[in-house]
Amino acid sequence: MAISQGKSTRSPSGARNVANRGKRKSELGRDPAETRLDEKRLRKIRTRGGNEKLRLATGNKINVTDANGKTKVVDILNVVENTANPNYVRRNIITKGAIVETPEGNAKVTSRPGQDGVINGILI
Repeated sequence: MAISQGKSTRSPSGARNVANRGKRKSELGRDPAETRLDEKRLRKIRTRGGNEKLRLATGNKINVTDANGKTKVVDILNVVENTANPNYVRRNIITKGAIVETPEGNAKVTSRPGQDGVINGILI
């Protein structure tokens, strides 16, 4: 069944709201990308206007920037911490704000892999 992001059929008091129209395609939602730690795999999503958005389904590299502004591509070894959901750590799911372990040290993810299709981060 589709995920709807339209108005609820119930008001805050619990009364039933009667819809004066049906659901619109623009109100459709999607499941979260939940980018996992594995070989790189992209998923193309058709967005509004026929444009495409790249979702990173799985990824194992991060563009990491140090304090001097030098950026390099390094491997992700492990997910250390994820404030979005504590269960994401053991499932190795990478989201914005997650702390991942790299050969250079721990890095904080600054991009949104499910929206951008790439993992960027800064060394901490």
